[in-house]
Amino acid sequence: MFGQNRESLRRVYVSAWEKHRQSQALEPLEQMIVQVIQLHPEYHTLLENEDQALQQDYTPEGGQSNPFLHMGMHLAIQEQLSTQRPAGIVEAYKALMEKHQDAHTVEHQIMECLGEMLWSAQRNGTAPDEQAYLSCIKRHAS
Repeated sequence: MFGQNRESLRRVYVSAWEKHRQSQALEPLEQMIVQVIQLHPEYHTLLENEDQALQQDYTPEGGQSNPFLHMGMHLAIQEQLSTQRPAGIVEAYKALMEKHQDAHTVEHQIMECLGEMLWSAQRNGTAPDEQAYLSCIKRHAS
């Protein structure tokens, strides 16, 4: 989406948030980013401190989750829903919505499955297993 450079990726989030705070016009992707940021007030202070946002490391040993990874996963899920890829994701999303009635909560449920799928693929050196991903989401819905 933004290249492989961590700083440039993070700068997109910082810039979108700053433009929003300054009531400047946003590109469509920036609008999506701002919507995700608005759902996470715990990240606002970080995004308002550009140096910290660009340089902060998030390691498992540090006990902090990576806010940019978290927000990126929200965007990935929204993209999956808009492109209906993998096939069946929209139906699985709707089933979770019936259960939880809150899109943010549902995205967090899906995010658990997405993270599990990506971790498993990386660990096994395989392509992500879309069927396992959808099965995980469906388990959350039942």
